[in-house]
Amino acid sequence: MAWIELELLADREVAPLIEAALENAGALAVTLDEGGDGPADWTSVRALNQPPVLEPAPGETPLWRQLRITALFDDDPAGSALAEAAAQRLAPHCLAPPRLHPLEDRPWECVWLEGLEPQRFGDRLWICPRGQRVDATDAVVIDLDPGLAFGTGHHATTALCLEWLDRAPLAGRTLIDFGCGSGILAIAALKLGAARALAVDHDPQALEATLENARVNGVDQRLLVFAPAQLPTDAADLLVANILAGPLIELAPTLSQRLKPEGLLALSGILSHQAETVSAAYRDAFALEPPMARDDWVLISGRRRSDR
Repeated sequence: MAWIELELLADREVAPLIEAALENAGALAVTLDEGGDGPADWTSVRALNQPPVLEPAPGETPLWRQLRITALFDDDPAGSALAEAAAQRLAPHCLAPPRLHPLEDRPWECVWLEGLEPQRFGDRLWICPRGQRVDATDAVVIDLDPGLAFGTGHHATTALCLEWLDRAPLAGRTLIDFGCGSGILAIAALKLGAARALAVDHDPQALEATLENARVNGVDQRLLVFAPAQLPTDAADLLVANILAGPLIELAPTLSQRLKPEGLLALSGILSHQAETVSAAYRDAFALEPPMARDDWVLISGRRRSDR
């Protein structure tokens, strides 16, 4: 599989607007990286050899004055048209002419595996690359090698969700992982005692990765995958959604209906300055807890009100 990569060089003050515009333009993924603080041209941009990040969270918010913004589109006529239109529309806001080029597939899982070590989240939960071991006697271990639907807990938003799951009352309950990516959150819930997990994603590749990772971890018999339109209407006991602030706000009525009264909700993929706006979309239906924070990201959690 190949992609079309759109590269833009922008001042950090306008980078959030460009990032949002690319997401609205149909980009599969948007990442931000150092653009160099030298002359405003592409000779100052550090070349990267990183894979596309298809986890439903955006790249970290950096502090550099100039940012390199990379967006990925499908390498087909529709994707090409979207990428070209985005480049033309955003060119006036960039420090250098946007660049479009194909990005060929690589064995990304081998690239990302380099340097990964087991990580603990909360008291018991560990993410462990296959072939490595965790010595803690009470460890709940997820064996996971990164693939194209990348999710190993290294991003702050995923880490926040894993820590929340480690504390959640999961035994015998049903959980929905909305925007599942690699399936790491659904698999964690099952390993921590959930009876069943429903993993939801619009990307068929993410659903395939989720099923494979569930099989490797021995929980595939208790996990079901769905495109959003196919998700059953039965309400769950818990729901976690690690996506983006905009979609979380738009999905507030839908996600609320997917939880039973007194059901538990966790939302991430939210920058600190977006927390109040996202909370406002859920406050009528949920009793919300104070946000959990890590770096510039937050997780919003709460319990669905029984009268809603």
